[in-house]
Amino acid sequence: MPDIESLLKEKRIFKPNSDFARQANWNKKTVREYRALGAKNPQRFWAKMARENVSWFTPFKKVLDWKPPFAKWFIGGKLNVSYNCLDRHLEGENAWRRNKAAIIWEGEPGDTRTLTFGDLHREVCKFANVLKARGVKKGDRVALYMPMIPELAIAVLACTRIGAPHSVVFGGFSAEALRDRIDDAGAKLVVTADGGYRRGSPHALKPAVDEALEGTDIVGSVVVVERTGQATKMKAGRDFWWHDLMDEASAVCAPAKLDAEHPLFILYTSGTTGKPKGILHTTGGYLTHVTTTSKAIFDLKDEDTYWCTADIGWITGHSYVIYGPLACGATTLMYEGVPTYPAPDRLWDIIERHRVTIFYTAPTAIRTFIRLGDEHPKKHDMSSLRLLGTVGEPINPEAWMWYHRVIGGKRCPIVDTWWQTETGGILITPLPAAVDTVPGSATLPFPGIDAEVYTEEGDPTTPPAGGYLVIRKPWPGMLRGIWGDSARFKETYWSQYDNTYFAGDGAHRDKRGYFWIMGRIDDVMNISGHRIGTMEVESALVSHADVAEAAVVGRPDEITGTAIVAFVTPKSGVEAGGDLNAALRMHVTKQIGAIAKPAEIRFTDALPKTRSGKIMRRLLRDIAGGKEAMGDTSTLEDYSVLARLRESDE
Repeated sequence: MPDIESLLKEKRIFKPNSDFARQANWNKKTVREYRALGAKNPQRFWAKMARENVSWFTPFKKVLDWKPPFAKWFIGGKLNVSYNCLDRHLEGENAWRRNKAAIIWEGEPGDTRTLTFGDLHREVCKFANVLKARGVKKGDRVALYMPMIPELAIAVLACTRIGAPHSVVFGGFSAEALRDRIDDAGAKLVVTADGGYRRGSPHALKPAVDEALEGTDIVGSVVVVERTGQATKMKAGRDFWWHDLMDEASAVCAPAKLDAEHPLFILYTSGTTGKPKGILHTTGGYLTHVTTTSKAIFDLKDEDTYWCTADIGWITGHSYVIYGPLACGATTLMYEGVPTYPAPDRLWDIIERHRVTIFYTAPTAIRTFIRLGDEHPKKHDMSSLRLLGTVGEPINPEAWMWYHRVIGGKRCPIVDTWWQTETGGILITPLPAAVDTVPGSATLPFPGIDAEVYTEEGDPTTPPAGGYLVIRKPWPGMLRGIWGDSARFKETYWSQYDNTYFAGDGAHRDKRGYFWIMGRIDDVMNISGHRIGTMEVESALVSHADVAEAAVVGRPDEITGTAIVAFVTPKSGVEAGGDLNAALRMHVTKQIGAIAKPAEIRFTDALPKTRSGKIMRRLLRDIAGGKEAMGDTSTLEDYSVLARLRESDE
């Protein structure tokens, strides 16, 4: 099989903003030194980061114990994550942060709350005592099934305070999906809410918990936050209102001194088939990774108001809504609702009112805003912004340029980050004061990260070339296993190449060594012997002035092996039809060549996406191939999209 080919040519280069670079936490000199240290001795680099960015009760004695594929980091060290996120900001020279905003929260109906570091510390200690009073001990698992409200962050940090690994389950999952995750983790207690708000209406959560717990006695207690005030059934002896328990709880709770490898959380990711995988992360390595990357990549400073739009139910919300920013002493913003309610400018309105300085969101959201029109962001003063970021999937160059121009006012650096639930934190990214950016490229690995692109046979490619994205050496934030299934852990991540983590993504490196993420290997198409990633064809389509979003898949073809099928969402007001179809096929041919010209284009008002915003190309492949959509669809956000696509296929 040939290597994955790159047909997309992007020549626009953006130098670091000189004003930004002058004040950056990591300037060019720092980055040059850290890259050299990370390449020569990654263990020494990460030990330096751990000592500088994390507070330890007991210093670690050994940096790494690596018995592939199992790693232990910072052996002998003892620490507590909630202490790092809270207590250390209330002590000594940092004591002034007691009255600094830790979390600024906005509900979808428009209600707001601000919790200072002092407030958050008090609430976390109280809920940690609630957990202990309900019988939760060090090592017991706690499931959290909640909307994006401050109590979710409080519950997460309270779990870390007593050493109870948490399992956050996204509040949109079904009762069945919740049951699977509770059972697999062996959760002793569930924290939920009566409901939350989405698209202007309250949606109930507690009934799904009741259904999930039918026929099981594994969970002893359910704690319920009153968010919407809707009628809620409470089971005597099992269910308790959050506010009642908190009223009785002490605000004093010493943080547990936990081993660096103590389990911190389990986060479930869905597979294409079968039961979800419980990704396990531990304490010291993970905290070192997310704190260091938050400080370096987002350039977090005390005066910043930082907003990552991810839900805490996903890894991005764990790492870069709660843990990384709070450990850095930053102000983190949380928003409960959808980005277009009650109007298409909700996000830009929030940025203007709260004077957000750093904004981190997903390419799928950016493409949605492009479709809605420039007039919405242009109504708002977003001059407070100084850094933009993207996460979740590759960003098309034209979407990058829109983000740069319309949202960033051509002045904000953009950090296009690549990482996964399994990696814990960002692995490949620009460093905003030190790296030239190219639209669509995640640029270079973070210092201390050994990323490479392999051929199918396991040989490093020589740039420019495409292939399989791998990580060759362990890193602190890496997953420590799949909960209760070490065999699946080895098979899923470590069987493709010896002692090497295979991410499941394809990537291309250009002549300057920059990484271009090309999507999941499963999505690579073999067209007449040429292996082409979906991302490049999608980028060519999105670069057309009339296209807001596109997803590309392959279907079997007798002549070429695979035929390209494109699902395209036109911009608002653009008429879909034969003229646009022909124009797009010609446009793709001009952009990247006839080999990538779609055999078929289907127009749709929306694409099937996960609740974290990723396009579910697996389902589109089934539709394009005339098959029933199979596999796990529990993460699908809007089932009606799938139904409409099926109807259009009939």
